[in-house]
Amino acid sequence: MNEIRKVCPGCRNKTKERSENEKKSMINRLNRIEGQVRGIKKMVESDAYCPDILIQVSAVNAALNSFNKVLLAEHIRTCVTEDIREGKEETIDELVLVLQKLMK
Repeated sequence: MNEIRKVCPGCRNKTKERSENEKKSMINRLNRIEGQVRGIKKMVESDAYCPDILIQVSAVNAALNSFNKVLLAEHIRTCVTEDIREGKEETIDELVLVLQKLMK
């Protein structure tokens, strides 16, 4: 049975098709971040010096922020632009909410 999935503007069940290159790049970044977090866990387990751990945590935060910047730029270039062209003004409100959450 082929069902057509309809998503109302207020729902959070939206999806985004990504190219294989885009997926691969995102997954590679996330794998590196995951490895950094595992490294921090090992540092804690081995009683590493606090400032050394803090520096590594800062590096993870920077990597996540970089990931967010790339993803946000892609979102604006594709999803937001397309929705605005289609007259879906609610997308701007959604973007504003996302930016507010990112800036906490």
